Amino acid sequence: MSTSAITTLRRTSIAACGALALALAPATVGAVPAWGPLAPPNPYLGPPGTSTMHGDAESSDATPLAGPGTGDVSTVTYNLSSACPTLLQGSDGLVVSLCTTMIGQNPTVYLLDPTTSGTLDKLELTKGSLLGGVYAYLDSEDRLVVVDGTRHLLRIGHTQAQNGEWTLSVDESTDLTSAIPDDDNVTGLAPDLDGVVWFATGGGIVGTVDAGGTARTLALPEGEQVQNSISTSAEGTAVASTHATYQLSAGPNSEPQIDWRQPYDRGSARKPGQLSWGTGSTPTYFGPTAGSEYLTIIDNADGQVNLLVYRSATGEEVCKEPVLPPSGGGGSLAGSSGSLSGSFSGSLEPGGSGSENSPIGVGRSVFVASTYGYPYPTVPAGAGEAVPASAPFHGGMTRVDVDADGQGCATVWQNQVRSSAVPQLSIADGNIYTAVREGLDVTTPLDGFAYAVIDPETGDLRKTHSISSSLLGDTLQMAALITDDGRYMQGTISGIVSVNPGNAGSGGSDESSETSTDS
Repeated sequence: MSTSAITTLRRTSIAACGALALALAPATVGAVPAWGPLAPPNPYLGPPGTSTMHGDAESSDATPLAGPGTGDVSTVTYNLSSACPTLLQGSDGLVVSLCTTMIGQNPTVYLLDPTTSGTLDKLELTKGSLLGGVYAYLDSEDRLVVVDGTRHLLRIGHTQAQNGEWTLSVDESTDLTSAIPDDDNVTGLAPDLDGVVWFATGGGIVGTVDAGGTARTLALPEGEQVQNSISTSAEGTAVASTHATYQLSAGPNSEPQIDWRQPYDRGSARKPGQLSWGTGSTPTYFGPTAGSEYLTIIDNADGQVNLLVYRSATGEEVCKEPVLPPSGGGGSLAGSSGSLSGSFSGSLEPGGSGSENSPIGVGRSVFVASTYGYPYPTVPAGAGEAVPASAPFHGGMTRVDVDADGQGCATVWQNQVRSSAVPQLSIADGNIYTAVREGLDVTTPLDGFAYAVIDPETGDLRKTHSISSSLLGDTLQMAALITDDGRYMQGTISGIVSVNPGNAGSGGSDESSETSTDS
């Protein structure tokens, strides 16, 4: 059977599975919609919703798991002296976190038990670039798959001894030094539906690693970098460079080949609140039938940015919808009937428009959050100067729906929630979960941070709950993990905060814990 015939058969099978998942989706309960469907699980990943930074191989930032909701919650803090952008949970319920130490910026893997708030073990990896290794994933054996600073593809497992002690160790190591130049590092990493591991580097190399450990690469045009993660689906592998969006597939002998390329407006410079000059999006697959009919990113156009939606099978543009309109300052009101996500802002400086975050994509809906002006403490080498150098962080989110006929898009709502993390949508409870930055639009070290629940139908803020009153709790636009028992675990600049359903604490911590009150 030809490669094209196999691809067509796979797409047909996935579409049928997606239609079945939609038919079996839970009915609307009260005002909670039946969001979805998500694409069928990738068999080479760990549990759905918890095995990649963005939830699944398609980077939907949507999860089949319910979060803490809008009821009573308590918090536990893991003080790890590390920024923790990657939080993953395996089938055994343990959480594997990839963090970067505050001193030395060394990547370190932590094994955590969320039920006891315990740190079970840690393993330091070889340092690479700032974003190198951030986008790791858990495979079907609950092993962390990551490329370290020596350009080796590692599979890191964990085992428990008879005395109860846990150990993290490298189960497999594949040398990629012949495929990746000395001065380059892997940024994005994901398996496809055939088990081929795809990677992309900051220097613009896209590659595959087959089951035998052989790497094959393709270089993007000179000057193009990849500064975000990559996504895989039944349609192919999506990569967003600093100039264009690509979909690729594995040809003979797993050689990476480009199916289509769509350039986008990258603007005239890097904007404040972004880590590179170009899109800040990890490309997101979504769709109303198979969960992957569409592919979306946000561009970096001067003035107001645009949500770009493509047909993943062909690269045809479905729509170019302006999102995240520049703000003129004022209070951080969320939706027409929402509540304040922060105190009144005295800043009247005009804001800008931009996003460093992966969109949520589910069904026909896409949700994007502004990061324009967010004060990152550092940016990757070679990112270039931001223009302007700094700006207020007004925040804001936009929901866009693709038309039912697939011929265009329309904005559904816009709010001014100051999301300070990558939002996640639970299709189980119908909530968007994130963290918000509290304080003035002109950010200061005195700003606080809060757990937040947003209504995806209206954009209204349903609940906030303080998680930190200091800069050590900065959630730094990092992605959270919704666990299989309903916790919201959010990386911060100094560790992890776990928002747990109910008033009771979670059994004490070998780090430190604190219980906060609703704001």
